[in-house]
Amino acid sequence: MALAETLPEVPSSAAPGRPPDGPRVGGWTVVGGLVALLVVGPLVALPASFLGGGDPIARSLLPDALRTSILLGLGVGLGTLVVGGGLAVLVSFWDFPGRRVLDWALVLPMAMPGYVLTFVLLAQYGRGNALQSNLLGNGLDIPGLRTSGGAIAILTGVLYPYVYVLGRSAFLGQSRQALEAARGMGRSYGQAVRQVALPLARPALAAGAALAIMEALADFGTVDLLGVQALPNAIYRVWNGAFDRDAALQLATVLVGLALTMVTIERALRGRARYHQALGRGDAVVPRRLHGVRGAVAAVPGFALLATVFALPVVQLAAWSVETLDAGETTGDMWAATRHTLLLGGVTVLVAVSTATLVAYGKRGSRSRAGGLLARLATVGYAVPGTVVAVAVYGPLVWFDRRVVDLAESAGRDVGLLVTGTILGLVLAYTVRFHALAFFSIEARMGRISTDLDDAARALGADRARVLADVHLPLLRPGLLTAALLVLVEVMKELPATALLRPLGRDTLAITVYEATKDSRLDAAALPALLIVVAGLVPVILLVRSMRTDGAASP
Repeated sequence: MALAETLPEVPSSAAPGRPPDGPRVGGWTVVGGLVALLVVGPLVALPASFLGGGDPIARSLLPDALRTSILLGLGVGLGTLVVGGGLAVLVSFWDFPGRRVLDWALVLPMAMPGYVLTFVLLAQYGRGNALQSNLLGNGLDIPGLRTSGGAIAILTGVLYPYVYVLGRSAFLGQSRQALEAARGMGRSYGQAVRQVALPLARPALAAGAALAIMEALADFGTVDLLGVQALPNAIYRVWNGAFDRDAALQLATVLVGLALTMVTIERALRGRARYHQALGRGDAVVPRRLHGVRGAVAAVPGFALLATVFALPVVQLAAWSVETLDAGETTGDMWAATRHTLLLGGVTVLVAVSTATLVAYGKRGSRSRAGGLLARLATVGYAVPGTVVAVAVYGPLVWFDRRVVDLAESAGRDVGLLVTGTILGLVLAYTVRFHALAFFSIEARMGRISTDLDDAARALGADRARVLADVHLPLLRPGLLTAALLVLVEVMKELPATALLRPLGRDTLAITVYEATKDSRLDAAALPALLIVVAGLVPVILLVRSMRTDGAASP
């Protein structure tokens, strides 16, 4: 007897991943939807803050902070477009000494948080340091470092890889026949690149610039250390200084609105540009060799930039860290901060990966558009700055604690705050912020699992919970590991949400760097900053490996 004849008949509506005839919402979709609402729900409080009218403090701070944030967004967008796009063109279409190293090394500055680079630059080139005294003389500063222009330059230095990676991938997907056709019409090689290759890569370059703008608008540490008053640190001042929650919520709403406006403008400028090319074997662009002085000159911009924003700062951090360890000045506070960081990261990884798995699995079996819509809504938090997320989640936490206290008092019991000002509140903020990272990684991996496996397991009598446990989770291990690493590294780097919501006496590595930098204590800031940079290399290495696997790296 054939095996198929021994299997029980399974109703077609039970087959996962196959849309049924009519829109039905299954139990797993409901579970995924509830998780999605838990993640995105706190953000609903942002626009609701304007229902009672504008707050006076928010109105007084808003003009200058909004003007500075717009300047930062536009400046970083233009800067990353020029630097990242220019380097992508250079590496893709010309061959010169060191090009193969630059191809992957130009991604490394993604591991350098803006506030760490700011801390190193201020220490190296700020007033009273050795370089200033010996070379520039006392009383001189590097021009413009503590201005909006300095913030734009630093953020451009750490955010240009967004444009470089997407632009490099787009150029590698182009056929050399397009360039040869332009040459046949009398264009020089440079003109063919400028008039044919660049327009074809315009959507990818614009997408990279949009990501850089979002990161720049969300940045808190860099602008605060430089003394530049943008919206994120205005929110921090209102929250920590005036304790005005309504003003903080209103400023946060403006910040989110500004980010969405800039992304909308970028989409409008991009228009309907969509370019797809099927690259055949041997069709890839062959970079033109530059010899002699021209080759050496071509290598200078990439290596100079890498040295400035990554190599020299890392060497400097390592040197300071060795001095600190040799002098025995490593305080117990730093190791405590390391433990707190790993504890917060570990708990957040468990929560974020679990929620992402549930949402992705619910979306996979969704028989209506609701599952997909809720799943996408749950990823909105990653586009929202950490400062805004912290302000947004505080309201629900306070509401929950008040209900618990009232319920306990009615029963004659006295309980304290359960989530406000505790690790649970911070984990909720991290989950809202980084759920998307885990979701995209797990969803991509789950999409590679054939629905035939689901059908076979269901035919053998397994319910959907057992299919998830016995079939999907073992196959999802690489995706789960990637998701866990990405979330852990982001938690280690996250500064604004941690600064606003951390429990007393629970500083993290990022907070240690920020607080020590404000007090000019290099011994306390160097080692934790180095640990953050080293941890940040993990997703960068994953990205480089992914580029090579997908054929996006040079042969």
